[in-house]
Amino acid sequence: MSKLQSIRGMHDVLPDQTGLWQWLESKLRAIAGRYDFREIRIPIVENVEVFTRAIGQTTDVVEKEMYAFPDRNDDVLALRPEGTAGVVRSAIQHGLLHTPGLKVWYCGPMFRHERPQKGRQRQFHQFGAEVFGLDTPATDVELILMVEQVWRALGLRDNVELQINSLGDREDRQRYRDRLLDYLTPYTDQLDDDSKRRLERNPLRIFDSKNPETQAIMAKAPRLSEHLGPESQAHFKDVLRMLDALKVPYRVNTGLVRGLDYYCHTVFEWVSNDLGAQGTVCAGGRYDDLVEMQGGKATPGIGFAMGIERVVALLEASGKELDQQPDAYIVSRADPAQMLSIAERLRADLPGLKLALSLAGGSFKAQFKRADRSGARYAIVLGPEEIEQGVVQIKDMRAEESVQHTIELARLAGWIETQLGKLETD
Repeated sequence: MSKLQSIRGMHDVLPDQTGLWQWLESKLRAIAGRYDFREIRIPIVENVEVFTRAIGQTTDVVEKEMYAFPDRNDDVLALRPEGTAGVVRSAIQHGLLHTPGLKVWYCGPMFRHERPQKGRQRQFHQFGAEVFGLDTPATDVELILMVEQVWRALGLRDNVELQINSLGDREDRQRYRDRLLDYLTPYTDQLDDDSKRRLERNPLRIFDSKNPETQAIMAKAPRLSEHLGPESQAHFKDVLRMLDALKVPYRVNTGLVRGLDYYCHTVFEWVSNDLGAQGTVCAGGRYDDLVEMQGGKATPGIGFAMGIERVVALLEASGKELDQQPDAYIVSRADPAQMLSIAERLRADLPGLKLALSLAGGSFKAQFKRADRSGARYAIVLGPEEIEQGVVQIKDMRAEESVQHTIELARLAGWIETQLGKLETD
């Protein structure tokens, strides 16, 4: 019988990896809370229209990458390829948008059927945050500041660059679209196939092309920044002014357009040179028309999404390591019930203690080998004699010289707490 394998592009996160994931997610949750964001949990499966209406029929996500399928009732469903559209659907459905200033965050798996490569998988994970009902430039800046605080908390601020641009409003983009078509029409035969297809439906997306010949053509194309109306210009200038005042480094990238149709005004990406071609680790922007596109009352919005796998890769590249080893390991030749009883008492008295047990049994020599391999600092030795005397033997397995202590069971929790506290202050 053949061995079962995970689906291509959908990877397991193994126990020696999950510690870093959990550490990262705890940092993200804590920072989101400090900025007054609350968690929202949305379904993994949605009606396909949630995404086709929001993301746009001509985007790669909808045309090529979305997992869409009919269910038994012939409703067409989709695995979520991104989080914002589902959050907007939920906010409209549950009446969360009546008061301006809703702030929510989410975290979980997303799905896109694309060619797996480093930094891009078919199942990937995102942390995202959304703000609704506020259209001020200060809202844009606070969201960017929140992401910068994430980089600082993770020790990655020097590893990423903030790139920013403005896409203007709907009228700005329509004027620019006409101007861009005028420029691109003479080059039609030189464009790659995807760009030819986008030419009539969404020419701004041609800026996303990875084809070198197309990139050379787009390098000389007119920029949307040259066609912004007065209100859009004022909004963007105010964002940049505040970033300057707050000493947040950034680079204006006039070729930054974002891959989803719902974006407008401020768009931004945090990019790293440490991840090769897939350098974007966080991206987002304003989407003032999206709620109305989804059937709600016109409500401004802005948000971002951060790729968990890519941030984990950055942390690993920076040398970030976590201590996931147990603090203590019980080596026992006593009755297993007595060992378990002592272990449960320690866990109750010391909730932060990481405690491993020699459940496999065996000789003391074999158990000490397992205790040593576990990386635990202390071996708690428990035999019939110790049980009878109401004591344990404790061996410091990381000391240069062999050190062993005899501790009364009643004093064991206090002794361990004192020793671990000393280690933390050394």
